[in-house]
Amino acid sequence: MDFTTLLGLLAASLTTGAFVPQVVKTWKTRSTTDLSLGMFLMLVFGTLCWFIYGLLKNDLPIILANGLTLSLSFIILFFKIRGMQKERALK
Repeated sequence: MDFTTLLGLLAASLTTGAFVPQVVKTWKTRSTTDLSLGMFLMLVFGTLCWFIYGLLKNDLPIILANGLTLSLSFIILFFKIRGMQKERALK
């Protein structure tokens, strides 16, 4: 493996790893009140685009980072939408 790929894998690990604490907190508290739905929709769509780009370019660091981030983002998005539905039901 060359230096460029190793650097990409390191970057992928750091940026995706930075997202994990938010997912853990959201999972434990089941609360996304302070998180913007618009921001998460943009994040999910942007990450999906990067993932597809990585597949088309056959770029392992981009595929791994964005595949994992996409999975983590979907967890938070699920809780955000579910929380909004519960709030509407209470009104």
